Amino acid sequence: MANARKNQCREAREFQTPSSGIFFKAGRIHFEGKSDFQKIQVIRNATYGNVLLLDGLVQTTEKDEFFYHEMLVHPACASHPSPRNVLIIGGGDGGALREVLRYGVTSARMVEIDARVVEVCKKHFPWLRADLKDKRAQIIIGDGNAYVRETREKFDVILVDSSDPVGPSAVLHEKAFYARLKNCLAPRGIIAAQAGSQLFHVDHHAAKMVFLKKMFKHAHIYNGPVPTYPGGTWCYIFLSDAVDPLRSRSLRLPDGLRYINLETFKAAFALPQFMKERLKA
Repeated sequence: MANARKNQCREAREFQTPSSGIFFKAGRIHFEGKSDFQKIQVIRNATYGNVLLLDGLVQTTEKDEFFYHEMLVHPACASHPSPRNVLIIGGGDGGALREVLRYGVTSARMVEIDARVVEVCKKHFPWLRADLKDKRAQIIIGDGNAYVRETREKFDVILVDSSDPVGPSAVLHEKAFYARLKNCLAPRGIIAAQAGSQLFHVDHHAAKMVFLKKMFKHAHIYNGPVPTYPGGTWCYIFLSDAVDPLRSRSLRLPDGLRYINLETFKAAFALPQFMKERLKA
C-alpha cells in the first residue's frame, strides 16, 4: 500500500474535461501543501521543468509560460503610448510582473490574494525573486476585487491574471468587477485579462462580450497558444475606450521576447469561424 501511494504522488493529472486531460510525471515534488484558499503543488517534469498547480490545475510551467505571459501583457502595454503605472490583479507566479518590468514603468503593482503562492513561487520560479529586487515592483497581498473598489489611483494598464471563474476568482469575471476596473483607468487606459479556453469556454466568452461591448468602445477577444492549457489555445480580452488594437500599425515591443511580434499580435485578433458565429449569436 505504501508503494502504491508513493507511485501516485509521482504523477500529476489535470482533468480538463470529464473524460480527458493532461498528465505530468514528477521527477521530484518540490512542494505540496495548502493555503487558506487552495492546494498548491510544484513538481519537476523532465519536459516542462517546474510546474505550478493550484487545486490540481496547471497554472504555469517553465517550458511554456512565455506564451501566456507575453500574450497577456504585451498587447496592452505595447499598444499604450506610454505605460507608466501598471496594475496586475492576481499573477502570483510573477510572470506577468516580469513582462511589465520590461517597459519604462514607474510603478508595477501586483495584488495577489494568496501569500503562500507568492512565497512558493519565489523559491521555485527564479524570475519572481529577480523582479522583487526591482524598486518599481510592489506586491500587495489582498483581494483584487476589494482593491479596485477602494483605490483612488488611476492606471495606464490593468492586467487581470486570474484563475478560472471558480472559487475565489469567480468574482474577477463578473460585470461589476469590470465596471470597477474601468473606474481605475487613466485616460487612454487599457485592460487585458485572461479569459479561458478557446475550445471549451466559448459560451462563457460570448456571454461576457455582451456586457463588455456595452461598457467599452473597443472590446476584443484575442488568442494565442499555451500548450499545457485546456485545448492548447487560450483567449484574452482587450478593453479600452481610446485604443483600438485592430488599427495598430506598429507596436512598442521590448527586446528579448520569445513569442509575440507584430505579426503574431495581428494574427491573435483573427478569430476562427466557430467563435465568430458564437459571438454573433
